[in-house]
Amino acid sequence: MEGETKVIYARSDSGRIETAQTSGWDVEETVLEQAIDEIHRQAKEAHTRAVTGKTSPLEFHMYNQRMDLAMLAQAVGRFQWLVKRDFDPARFARLSPARLERYADVMGLQPDILQTLPDRYD
Repeated sequence: MEGETKVIYARSDSGRIETAQTSGWDVEETVLEQAIDEIHRQAKEAHTRAVTGKTSPLEFHMYNQRMDLAMLAQAVGRFQWLVKRDFDPARFARLSPARLERYADVMGLQPDILQTLPDRYD
């Protein structure tokens, strides 16, 4: 960081969350790696559920695009419970072309891609 410091929040030896200064990126890199690993885990689990018909491809693609339910709902302008309802495979299969287009547009995908799953997800 070229001699500059940055204030971050960290857990002290006593277990309290306090501000601390850092002059490197180690902490941020670790946290970012953990967040990416968690989203990858969620995407993998959603892929497995979608393959077995327990959820729609929408949930997998949401995680695969590094989004969560709150983020997707806000981006499409719908309540979270309405988006979560679209995770139901039968309901998802009946979505209007306009709704599919909206989801696809927010995720930067084509609607036909949104309706499918990759054969494997590692």
